[in-house]
Amino acid sequence: SGAAIRTYLLERSRVVQITDPERNFHCFYQLCASGKDAELYKLGHASTFHYLNQSKTYELEGINNEDEYWKTKRAMDIVGISRSDQDAIFRTLAAILHLGNIEFSPGKDSDSSKIKDSTSNFHLQMTATLLMCDPDLLVSSLCTRSIHTNEGIIIKELDCAAAAANRDALSKTIYARLFDWLVENINKSIGQDVDSKAQIGVLDIYGFESFKHNSFEQFCINFANEKLQQHFNEHVFKMEQEEYKSEKINWSYIEFIDNQDMLDLIEKKPIGIIALLDEACMFPKSTHATFASKMFRNLSSHPRLEKTKFSETDFTISHYAGKVTYQTDSFLEKNRDYIVAEHCNLLSSSRCSLVSGLFSSLPEESLRSSYKFSSVASRFKQQLQALMETLSSTEPHYVRCVKPNSVNRPQLFENQSVLHQLRCGGVLEAVRISLAGYPTRRTYAEFVDRFGVLVPELMFGSHDERALTEAVLEKMKLDNFQLGRNKVFLRAGQIAILDVRRAEVLDNAARRIQSCFRTFAARKEFVKTKKASISLQAYCRGCFARKMYKIRRETAAAIILQKYARRLLLQRNYHEACSAALLIQSCIRGFIARRYFSAIREQKAALVIQSFWRKRKVAMLFQHYKQATIAIQCAWRQKLARRELRKLRMTANEAGALREAKNKLEKKLDDLTLRLTLERRMRAAGEETKLVEISKRDKIIETLSAECAAAKLSARSEHDKNLILQRQLDDSLREISMLRSNKILKAEEENENSNLKNIVESLSEKNSLLENELSTARKNSDDTMEKLKDVEGKCTRLQQNLDKLQEKLTNLENENHVLRQKAFSITPKPLPEKFANSTGLTNSEQKRTFETPPPTKYPSPIQHSTGSRRARLPVERHEGNHEILLSCIKENLGFKDGKPVAACIIYRCLLHWRAFESERTAIFDHVIEAINDVLKAKEADGRLPYWLSNTSALLCLLQKNLRSNGFFGTPSRRSAGGLGGKLAQLAGRGDTAQVDARYPAILFKQQLTACVEKIFGQLRDNLKKEISPLLSLCIQAPKSTRPGKAPKAPGVSAQQPSNSHWDNIVSFLNLLMDTLRENH
Repeated sequence: SGAAIRTYLLERSRVVQITDPERNFHCFYQLCASGKDAELYKLGHASTFHYLNQSKTYELEGINNEDEYWKTKRAMDIVGISRSDQDAIFRTLAAILHLGNIEFSPGKDSDSSKIKDSTSNFHLQMTATLLMCDPDLLVSSLCTRSIHTNEGIIIKELDCAAAAANRDALSKTIYARLFDWLVENINKSIGQDVDSKAQIGVLDIYGFESFKHNSFEQFCINFANEKLQQHFNEHVFKMEQEEYKSEKINWSYIEFIDNQDMLDLIEKKPIGIIALLDEACMFPKSTHATFASKMFRNLSSHPRLEKTKFSETDFTISHYAGKVTYQTDSFLEKNRDYIVAEHCNLLSSSRCSLVSGLFSSLPEESLRSSYKFSSVASRFKQQLQALMETLSSTEPHYVRCVKPNSVNRPQLFENQSVLHQLRCGGVLEAVRISLAGYPTRRTYAEFVDRFGVLVPELMFGSHDERALTEAVLEKMKLDNFQLGRNKVFLRAGQIAILDVRRAEVLDNAARRIQSCFRTFAARKEFVKTKKASISLQAYCRGCFARKMYKIRRETAAAIILQKYARRLLLQRNYHEACSAALLIQSCIRGFIARRYFSAIREQKAALVIQSFWRKRKVAMLFQHYKQATIAIQCAWRQKLARRELRKLRMTANEAGALREAKNKLEKKLDDLTLRLTLERRMRAAGEETKLVEISKRDKIIETLSAECAAAKLSARSEHDKNLILQRQLDDSLREISMLRSNKILKAEEENENSNLKNIVESLSEKNSLLENELSTARKNSDDTMEKLKDVEGKCTRLQQNLDKLQEKLTNLENENHVLRQKAFSITPKPLPEKFANSTGLTNSEQKRTFETPPPTKYPSPIQHSTGSRRARLPVERHEGNHEILLSCIKENLGFKDGKPVAACIIYRCLLHWRAFESERTAIFDHVIEAINDVLKAKEADGRLPYWLSNTSALLCLLQKNLRSNGFFGTPSRRSAGGLGGKLAQLAGRGDTAQVDARYPAILFKQQLTACVEKIFGQLRDNLKKEISPLLSLCIQAPKSTRPGKAPKAPGVSAQQPSNSHWDNIVSFLNLLMDTLRENH
């Protein structure tokens, strides 16, 4: 049970604008005539308010506004609205009237406004008082608006027209929220059963309207009537005739008017009138003229839309009830329903609970825009759609209201007008269907269930419902009926004959049942009286027996209670003594165990600290001795090598042969120096890892010492507590036998010892694990030291050979002055120019050989043995396939299973050709040059995401599967700290088989890292170039409005250009993200 009210299309514009002789809402006139309440709210006659004096009709004939006001208040009492809420409602209505009297005048700037005079200031103060809000905040919300940007909040002044429109918008918003609140509270007071499956709905909606001047309200009202007319047609005509067709009975088809094309003209997307109106409302510079021109341009061919002859903006629609001409002057203003953030913030801060409850705080995204657009027509269309769904799910019954005359007089009918309304409303067609059709229809099961009693002799033998129905109708001698597939159709009056005969049969059966029932009732009454007398006798005997039993049971219960009370007192005393003894014993045992455990833990912690300190001291001493030994060995080997070089110079015979040998040895020496520097770097890295391990061990020692100190503190605190407890329990200890306590203490100590043994075993296991880790670290350091010693031995031998050659050269220089000068030009320590050029480095950059790779050239390979020649053979065999690989780079091969195809092909080809293991090859140069050529092309900007994905994937594969051969194991700073380092970390997570890489492969990896960073930098620069001008336009947007450029329509914000810039930024970023996502 219960009810609920729903509203459709509240005419909000009537609050601020009315035409003569119409009136505003009745509540305003009732409030002005309320007497004492009007004086309380500083209200006068209705003619003194701007919202009411636009029409000269203040009183209605036969209606007293004051009496209606008190009736309204009594109605509020009935529906359960409290007195405080009633006062807040009428105070809000009075505030709307005062708000309408606020006028504005130009301010200091031409595009600003202020309160006009003292009268307007009085109404402003009254509005703020009645709404219980801040007057200054009210003025700022009316005369300014705020724009939220990334840089902050921008305050924009409003001119007089915009301020007046802002005031009217606030009035409409307050009234609409208050109206919705009243409807909601009325629904709560009436109550509604949500789980109810049956309901009755009464829809009282506007009738068809056609005036001399038709605006947006008439358009919406006539649109609603078109929707209802379509439903009426479907229900009365279509459903009726379709049912006759499905049942296959004889029926003459009646033509009717279908208005679906009319509904498509109004609500169809994207070129319906409502869709075009919403689109025009979204643009601030749109006017009713642009809306009308766009509508005629898109819908000029529609048969139901016409353009008026004497106006460019008016249009005529052929409705089902006739043609109506609409004026579009105020269509845009009435369709816009702005939610102004300043208004919501103002009224949500009101001290009146009802007003602040009407305006809850806006979400974060709504605060970024001062105005939030909402279409009235679209919302009304959604309400109508929901209404149509409700009507379709129910069984509707229509009540057609006919207007008798156009002068609003009683007892006067205009025949042509009435006939036209009946014809347009479909009433004549409905009458024709009722006359020609079968108004009564039943399914065979329903008909047999209701009228089967008329032929009881056929009900038991036959199961054919249609045959039974036909038998019933033949027995009753009825002719005006037809039998369909599933139903029987009867003309008017036939069902009444069947009901009369059925009533006679049921009356006879009822009289027979009544006679049998009266007999049964009399017998039942006699049996009941007999049982009652027997029950009464048994009850009396039982009362006497229960009374005697109660006395005996009370005596026995008293004895039992005394027994249990005595036992309870004795038991309580015994439990108190036992608990006291147990408490004393547990405290003593705990004190002794804690003291013993704290002593053992302190001793163990001291031993751990001593062991770690001795271990660290020995390790530091070993490192110091080791470094000193290496330094002495290096100095002594260097001295021996120089002595051997002097001997070689003296023993040399031929200058040319010596020069060539010297050049070869210098090359080998340079290679060995490069290897030595790399080994030293590896050694430095190993020392750094050792220092890190030592720092970790120190941290562990510090944490253990902290835990030891915390254990000492806890032991001291426990010791103090136990002393206090011991003083309190000295008297009780004398009463306890010593032998008993000793036995108990021994058992507990044995348990504690077992627990402590387990703890010691776990600590020893941890210590053994740490020792194993330290031993493995030492083994690794010993291996690296052995490798360093081998390399240093090779270096010393080569240095000795070089010293011998230098000594031979000095002897030859004494014999030939010219040859000596040439020898002097060869002997300097820096690398020869030819070698430096082959590596792509100058003498000043030799120290940074592995930090930044040269762009195109590789250094001359290090020749060790004939194995390097064997490594180059597979690459040289596949030089013919290089062009195919380079053509794959120039084409866009796309992705497969989320992997870039080009990167996988390049890596597979290089791996198949064994290019990573060769010491001299040009394929890496060709790959880098091909990638750079692609990036320098005209379409490079569009292919940057594609190549960023391919190069980064290729770099990940190299980082994952390449392994240095010992000479280039230390990564450069640039690759470790930049984008390549991150890719190396990602690639290092795999555990696939790795390939030993030579120097060209390592250099190719560094060049590929530089290429990835270059592509990423170009993407970042392109993004800055695209977004920077749009951001500057968004920042400068509030400064673009100048005097004389005020919006044409009041209340229309001028921030749409900045919104378009922001939309451009968002669309560009979405396009960039889609491109990156496609190439990921």
